[in-house]
Amino acid sequence: MNDRFQSLASGAVIAAVIGWVLHVGKEVFVPIIFGALVVYVIVGLTRLLGRIPVLGRILPPRMRSALSVVFIACGLVAIANLILANKDSVLALAPQYQESLLAVIQRGAVFLHLETEPTWTTLRRDLFGQISLQPLIGSMVASVSAVAVTVIVVLLYASFLLIEQRSFDAKIAALSSDPHAIARIRQVTSDINSRIGSYLALKTFISILLGLTSWIVMAFMGLEFAAFWAVVIALLNYVPYIGSFLGVLFPVTMAIVQFANPNDVLAVLLPLTALQFLIGNFLDPYVMGNSLNLSPFAILVSLAVWSALWGIPGAFLAVPITAIMAIVFSEFAGTRPIAVLLSRDGRL
Repeated sequence: MNDRFQSLASGAVIAAVIGWVLHVGKEVFVPIIFGALVVYVIVGLTRLLGRIPVLGRILPPRMRSALSVVFIACGLVAIANLILANKDSVLALAPQYQESLLAVIQRGAVFLHLETEPTWTTLRRDLFGQISLQPLIGSMVASVSAVAVTVIVVLLYASFLLIEQRSFDAKIAALSSDPHAIARIRQVTSDINSRIGSYLALKTFISILLGLTSWIVMAFMGLEFAAFWAVVIALLNYVPYIGSFLGVLFPVTMAIVQFANPNDVLAVLLPLTALQFLIGNFLDPYVMGNSLNLSPFAILVSLAVWSALWGIPGAFLAVPITAIMAIVFSEFAGTRPIAVLLSRDGRL
């Protein structure tokens, strides 16, 4: 009993130290992990190009890899450019959005018969009179711009990891003289590569599909910055559960500010909600269950933990990191029960 308590205490201390190191070093760790995930996407795209009947036979492996790198790099740069190109327009329109927001609040007060109440008058004068959207939007844009700059760092890490990939198998072989240990390490890395690669490939396809269909809806309704919001919706789809909610909230808030007619707001709200419902209830469970074998509760807890450690980037990285941890934990007797708890059905 005493030995078991000591083991639990030692494990708790080690976990606390690891958590502290991860939190302090997030500026270093986050771009590296994102770079590794970009490599997974590049490798998956390379394999996809190889399966194309004619193109796969004509193009050599290195050419397919180069095309994949160019495609992913262009996509990331295009997203960063879209964000940076829209920031000045958003800041310029901030006063107009503020007036529209106050008008919406005024109409709501009239509808609720609060416009003549002393509480409403005081609230409008003391609170809404002090609201200024421009500094708030400016800080948000600055944060988004920082993310756009981080894309360059992520691409740099991804480039070097692609170079390192060629010698990765030789490095594994040099880790130990025991062939059984080497075979076990290769099995674990192969399992990680297969699951994470499949998850990212399917999730990326679903996110692109969701972003494209959302853009069609928003552009048809004339929503301002429809392309920007489509990119935001596609990116938020990588965040489990809360990403779907935010993917509807942000563009609908924009619709409330932009449109005076509630019917126009509903015309944006209902299709976006329907799309998120279809993705969240039919496609995402398939991806989570078949690719990663993670329970919904484990995903929710991992989202809370990694968001607490790394903020917004942690929310994006929570699922793949937890999947990798589950695979590694399943290989050791002491941590295998944790892997069972993380799994969807108890089978590893």
